[in-house]
Amino acid sequence: MRVVIATPLYPPDIGGPATDASSLVSYLEKNEKEIKATVCQFGRVRHLPKLIRHIAYGFILAHASRGADCVVVFDTVSVGLPAMIVSKIMRVPFIVRVPGDYAWEQGVQRFGVKDSIDEFQNKKYGFRVELLRAVQNFVVRNALRVLAPSEYFKKIIFGWGVKKGNVKRIYLGLDFTTHTETPASVPDGKIIFSAGRLVPWKGFSMLLHILPELPEWKLVIAGDGPLKNELYEQAQKLDILDRVIFTGSLSRAQIVGWLKTADVFVLNTSFESFSFQIVEAMASGIPVITTPVGSIPELIENGVNGILCHPNNEKAFKEAILSVATEQELWVKRIVLAKEKTGQFTSGKAMEELVKDIKNICA
Repeated sequence: MRVVIATPLYPPDIGGPATDASSLVSYLEKNEKEIKATVCQFGRVRHLPKLIRHIAYGFILAHASRGADCVVVFDTVSVGLPAMIVSKIMRVPFIVRVPGDYAWEQGVQRFGVKDSIDEFQNKKYGFRVELLRAVQNFVVRNALRVLAPSEYFKKIIFGWGVKKGNVKRIYLGLDFTTHTETPASVPDGKIIFSAGRLVPWKGFSMLLHILPELPEWKLVIAGDGPLKNELYEQAQKLDILDRVIFTGSLSRAQIVGWLKTADVFVLNTSFESFSFQIVEAMASGIPVITTPVGSIPELIENGVNGILCHPNNEKAFKEAILSVATEQELWVKRIVLAKEKTGQFTSGKAMEELVKDIKNICA
C-alpha cells in the first residue's frame, strides 16, 4: 500500500501540519512496513508566484499519486484544493485533516476581519473571504474522511456542511521521546516562554505590553510570521528590548529545550483548533498559563493543571505569572496533573487511529 502525504508545512517548519505529517511518516516507518509514504511539501513551490505555485504543486502531487492508494491532506485550501482536484482526476481517495479555519485566518491577517472564529461562522464578509470559505467547505465536503483536531473544532466543521458520519475527532498527538536541545544562551532572571506563529490571534503584543510591570521577568518569543517587525518595534518603543528575545523559528528540540529552561509557558491566544505547544509544555513540566478558547479547555482545566485567563486580560495574566513564584507548592501539583493529562495525546495512539482509517478507506 502506498500513501501520499500532502502538507503545507514539514520539519524544519513548525506548526500543526508539520508535526502531524512528520508524526505519520515516523509511525509508518516504525510500525507499518507494508505502507510506503511519499511526502509532497508545499514548501517546494512556495517561492513561485501565487496561483502558479498551486498549479505547480498540483502537478507534483499528480505525479506522486500515480499508483497510490490514498492521499492524506493536512490542509484545506493551499494544499487541500490541488489535492482534491488530483484525487478526482487520478481516482484516488483522500482524507483531509483540518488544522483550522483557513478562511478566518486569512481574513484576520489580510482582509480586516475582526470577529472571533465563532462569530465568523455565522457572518458574511467580502468576496475574497467568502471565496476562501467556499473553497474550504467544498474541499472538506468532497473528502471521504474529515479529521477534526478537537471536539470543539468538530462542531465547527459540521457547520461547513460535512456529513456527521464523515467527521472523526483524532487528537493527533506528540512523540514525547524527542531529544532536547538546550539554548546556547539563557538570560538571567525568571523567564516567560511563549511560542507560535507571529499572527494577531496569538496575542504576543499583550505579553510585551505587560512586561514593564514584571521587572524581574524576561520574555522569550519563539516563532516567525507577519507580525515579526511590528512586535520588534513595539518592544523597542516600550524600551524592553534588553528583556525580550525573539528567537525566530525553532526546531521542536529547541522549543523543548526552552520549555525545560524557562519558568512558565504563557500563550495569550484567541483561537486554537488544537495546541501542540500547550501539550508540549504540559509534558515538559513547566507551569502553563493560557486562555479558555477553542479546544484549550480539552487540555487545561482552570486551577487544576494550569491557569486559564481570558484573552488579553492583562491583570489576570500578570497575577497568574506572579503566582508561579508565590504559589510554588500549588504549581507543583498542577504540573504533575498536567503531565498525567498528556497521556491522552501521544502520537502512537493518534497515529494508530489514523492508520486504521487509512486502511479502511484503501481496502
